[in-house]
Amino acid sequence: MQSNTDEVIRTPEAQAEVDQQCQSLALYEYESCPFCRRVLHEIEQLSLNIELRNTREDSSARDELREGGGRTMVPCLRITQETGETHWMYESADIVAWLRQQFA
Repeated sequence: MQSNTDEVIRTPEAQAEVDQQCQSLALYEYESCPFCRRVLHEIEQLSLNIELRNTREDSSARDELREGGGRTMVPCLRITQETGETHWMYESADIVAWLRQQFA
């Protein structure tokens, strides 16, 4: 269900389920990055509670991104599978498409 602002509205139960799924996600970003803004807008539209890790303000987040993803480019969505395997998704268009596929 969507409201007039195109933001996804869910029942409390459905939102709780989505929130649970989002616990395995983290977005590495910083506010002035236009590609990050695109992903953040989509997160807002889909009513997702994804942990944000600002790589400009938090050097440990930047280090995690470099170690795990292999580079410090943002945005990057860290997806932790149920198996514990971690996937690092770069490119704002890919992240937006994946979020829509999973949560729209």
